[in-house]
Amino acid sequence: MADIHVEEFYKDAAIALVQLYGAFPRRINLFVEDIAGPDEPDEFGLHSKRHMACFGALLWLSEEGLLRYIDTIRQEALDQAVLTRDAFIRLSAPAPQALARDFGAPEEGPASALPPSVKEDLSTHIHLIRTALRSGNSGRISQIMQTTFFARSEEHTSELQSPATS
Repeated sequence: MADIHVEEFYKDAAIALVQLYGAFPRRINLFVEDIAGPDEPDEFGLHSKRHMACFGALLWLSEEGLLRYIDTIRQEALDQAVLTRDAFIRLSAPAPQALARDFGAPEEGPASALPPSVKEDLSTHIHLIRTALRSGNSGRISQIMQTTFFARSEEHTSELQSPATS
């Protein structure tokens, strides 16, 4: 089991990426409260560790080239945030087949009769992230986010270029 702060990081990053993907290509204000929940600064005006960890996750996403923003709104939001090209491509790309099989649409039943384009949509990183968030399973969220963040680009490129085998 991962440290709780790492699991929270993956969940915060997942929620932020889903919000940005849903608005793409529009720029939006990305509020920490919408991701990590409400927070009241203490008597000195300082936010909780949880709030600051979420804000740090948003800044990390930017530093790693997954989002751009114009400015911060104090320590409460990123102003005019948008996914980068690389993040959009990564989220729209098919996830590794094993991960999609384990967490995507079932291969048997009504899903097996779906058109290929729908099956392809159900195997993308963004679909798997949304599914994991809906499940609320932190282990699943962590596993999918690790694959999304750390899978080599060549894996995605070769999957996109190789013909589908049945």
